[in-house]
Amino acid sequence: MSDFLHPKLSSPFYFVRTGLFNAATSFSEHTNGGRLLDFGCGSKPYRSLFKVDEYVGLDYENEGHPHNEEQIDIFYDGGKLPFKDAEFDYILCTEVFEHLFDLDDKIAEFNRVLKKDGLLFVTCPFLWNEHEIPYDFARYTSFALNHKFKNKGFEVLLYKKGGTFIETYTQAFFLYFSRKDTRYKSEKIGILKKFIIFNINVIGKILNKLLPDNDSLYLSNIYIVKKAENLV
Repeated sequence: MSDFLHPKLSSPFYFVRTGLFNAATSFSEHTNGGRLLDFGCGSKPYRSLFKVDEYVGLDYENEGHPHNEEQIDIFYDGGKLPFKDAEFDYILCTEVFEHLFDLDDKIAEFNRVLKKDGLLFVTCPFLWNEHEIPYDFARYTSFALNHKFKNKGFEVLLYKKGGTFIETYTQAFFLYFSRKDTRYKSEKIGILKKFIIFNINVIGKILNKLLPDNDSLYLSNIYIVKKAENLV
């Protein structure tokens, strides 16, 4: 798990995982006691960051994402959340929105189970390859997400883009070699693989510093939104 939270420069997922960890860390600074729902929790990689009294992990089964050895407290059927109204102070939802065909309905459910002024923490990809097939339904711009949050009773407190153009381009290069049908090409590199990945990541970091800022292509949408009104 430490490699997931703190990837080394020799990791092909250095940029995306570093960005997601930084986002989760910033989310955790807004928690102080109370109950948190981790929606789509998987292995609960960010559990240790949050200062809450109760941390509830919820997920559901699908063949695109096996849950072997994951720390899920509640499995549900993908419909209405199995909680009463206003049960949670916080909801964490990282890299899940793209897998929700009924995203508007889920955001409405988040509104229902959150207390007034409760916080919803979200990351979701803007650029990533297809994954957990066939349960990969969408990529969202900030404009689409802003509209969805507002329509479901949320106020956007913070929005930022995860990953610059250069970081995203570097990450996309490694995504090519992570696909099953191209993985053999990287395996041929053998013991040189980590050395090559390390150097490409370093070059990406250097170019990111030297070249003009540009975040028109980015990896992740990062949000903190507040429940501002009840839907019913």
